[in-house]
Amino acid sequence: MKLAIFTDTFDPDINGVARTLKRFTDYLSEQNISFKVFAPKSQSDDYVSSHIHRFKSLSFFLYPECRLAFPNLIQVKSELQDFAPDLIHVATPFNIGLCGAYYAKKLNIPLVGSYHTDFDHYLQFYNMEFLSKLLWRYMNWFHRPFKKIFVPSNETLEMLKRHGFTNLELWGRGVDCTLFHPDYDKKAVLKQYGIRKKYLLTYVGRLAPEKDVKTLLSIAKSIPAYINEQIQWFIVGDGPLREELENEAPENMMFTGYLKGEKLAEVYSASDVFVFPSPTETFGNVVLEALASGTPVVCANAGGVKNIIQDGVTGYLCQARDAQPFTDSLLRLLLHDQVRKQMGISGRKYAVTQKWDTIFEQLLWQYANAIAEPKQQKFA
Repeated sequence: MKLAIFTDTFDPDINGVARTLKRFTDYLSEQNISFKVFAPKSQSDDYVSSHIHRFKSLSFFLYPECRLAFPNLIQVKSELQDFAPDLIHVATPFNIGLCGAYYAKKLNIPLVGSYHTDFDHYLQFYNMEFLSKLLWRYMNWFHRPFKKIFVPSNETLEMLKRHGFTNLELWGRGVDCTLFHPDYDKKAVLKQYGIRKKYLLTYVGRLAPEKDVKTLLSIAKSIPAYINEQIQWFIVGDGPLREELENEAPENMMFTGYLKGEKLAEVYSASDVFVFPSPTETFGNVVLEALASGTPVVCANAGGVKNIIQDGVTGYLCQARDAQPFTDSLLRLLLHDQVRKQMGISGRKYAVTQKWDTIFEQLLWQYANAIAEPKQQKFA
């Protein structure tokens, strides 16, 4: 099997799409499966590989980590004809995704896609709801030729069904439980950051409107003083709202910027609770990473995270965009050590069942089915 992947975001970009695709291509390399990635050049493009063709790009205003690239169509066609892939996988609906879909049809190559980002939900956070009908019209048109559309959660699958999408298949997410685990030295982590508070509450993600980080600030400010003086907040990530958040943040809130690898895993493990108010996730990789680290999660009862968290067992699902339920849930966990500990154990137990290899094996099986289906007649 030879695969061509077209995506408008890829490593070293820091977002769920880029990280998932990088993990997948690493798996393909391990399995000696030939692939070629067509992706934009990023601002910090230090990842070099013969498997990747990069294009000049500009940041997308709604989502700067996702780049608008300008592919050389003649060059793309030539590379595809030389590589002769058995299947094209389009991961994003922008310029490079359009390029991949076009050449799949032009060269009569089976085409599949994946749906990663709920852009429609994003619109309300940018006061652009008026574009919703136009967006869905485009998304339906864009995805119509795909033999299969892979979605990360049942919640997303049902949403797309309501909007008339067909050929939907579940492509879940896994977690590296050898990297993310509960056994890091918490005291060493706290000492490293100069923290002397009893409790560490953590958020990991992009600091942008669609993540509802304003609610995160409201939660931090609504915790009663007697417990708040024992709390340290860790805000891991970056984005357009960082400066504003830092200006408004309480004194016990520390902004670390992006962390990755073992540095990120240590923070998850040292945390008492992971707090994630975002209502726009199609999956929520960071939520699964927190569970793998033995850390209970308090998150919005919305989007794909609803399919990860078992309410009252591995964390709490709270009314989105309402600080009070989050605060109540946090207090319940912080004031009851045994409940918090048991939720951490349950979360870890669930996370170890979410294995990347199994998930990727299922995806390759779906690929094989798509390849085996009769090809459409090639057009001139």
